[in-house]
Amino acid sequence: MATSTPVPRFVRMGNFFTTSLLRAGVKLVGPGNKPMYLLTVRGRKSGQPRTTPVVVIEQDGYRYLVAPYGAVDWVRNLRAAGTAILTRGRREEQVQARELFKEEAGLALQRSFDGGIPSFLAKYFDVTKESSLEEFERAVELHPVFLLQHAA
Repeated sequence: MATSTPVPRFVRMGNFFTTSLLRAGVKLVGPGNKPMYLLTVRGRKSGQPRTTPVVVIEQDGYRYLVAPYGAVDWVRNLRAAGTAILTRGRREEQVQARELFKEEAGLALQRSFDGGIPSFLAKYFDVTKESSLEEFERAVELHPVFLLQHAA
């Protein structure tokens, strides 16, 4: 099972401000000009809603979440709940999340690197844009990838 990397202090502080802006309805973009959302998922222990800002990666009509810091709380909560709410502006969407197996996840992660990834995030992955698919498949063991689909 994947472990987590300590989230840098500047990211935690940035998440506080980003969450505040997203809750106010400001539409932000993250690395690679990708849309930012608030991900709200039920806590696996408390049952209470937990919210964090995330960047949703869109590829060929599919939406993905990649965990740059590994199996952090939102990842463990999403694994347990299987569903979440994505909020952008005033729009909320109930989504189902399916953690991808390494072959599919490796390809999605590799393609996300093609779109550009900022250096402050890239250093957490043991891959580069030039890495092989097999190297990306190894990387997703530490960096889970979820496919998001609209929940009926």
